[in-house]
Amino acid sequence: MSRLNVILALVLVACALAVIQAQHRARTYFVELERLKKEARMLDEQWGKLQLEQSTWANPARVDALARTRLGLVAAPPERVHVETLVGTP
Repeated sequence: MSRLNVILALVLVACALAVIQAQHRARTYFVELERLKKEARMLDEQWGKLQLEQSTWANPARVDALARTRLGLVAAPPERVHVETLVGTP
């Protein structure tokens, strides 16, 4: 009977070690998940800032003002502008 007790004790120790390892792995994965969630929130915030910056830089009034001041561009006179329309479009 003592041989069976030794075998059962070894199985019990092995199961206990497996549970400890599984809990450690779960905690490690949870910490990694929280870190990745934090990084995702930071990236979302940065994306929002970049979209705001892009809308500021691409503002048509700003582009027009820069074209006039830095590049010296001027609007074409109306007699030089010709607008084409497509026939048969809804």
